[in-house]
Amino acid sequence: MFEFGFGELVLVFMIGLLVLGPQRLPKVAAEIGKWVGRARRTATQLRRQLEREIELADLEAQQKAAPPLQPPPTQAAPPAADSQTSPAVGADPAASGGASPPAPATPREISDAISAHSTSPEPAASPAPQPQESTDKPPAS
Repeated sequence: MFEFGFGELVLVFMIGLLVLGPQRLPKVAAEIGKWVGRARRTATQLRRQLEREIELADLEAQQKAAPPLQPPPTQAAPPAADSQTSPAVGADPAASGGASPPAPATPREISDAISAHSTSPEPAASPAPQPQESTDKPPAS
């Protein structure tokens, strides 16, 4: 795009030295460097956002092109409130018709989760399992 040779850079430096002087030139050069860095970061973020949007559009197109899944069979109605039966302790509420499974994630939610994971400073580590203390024995006195 823009190609600067060594000769052009020397010429720009010499003109800057003559116009700005030896004391202001380093400050101006540092300020220009900051602006160039900000411009590069902005361009990189824009490129990543566009790539994410393209991937999202592809996911949505694939999802629309895929054959629809068969809906789960309807479960029987829960027992009437006046009956004496109750679900077993520890039973799965979804199996007894109490709660429905969570809805599947949308492509946007998946994309957001991927980008949040990829931009996190450290990889997410699973916590180490904590040993459980036994409550069978009374404390020693």
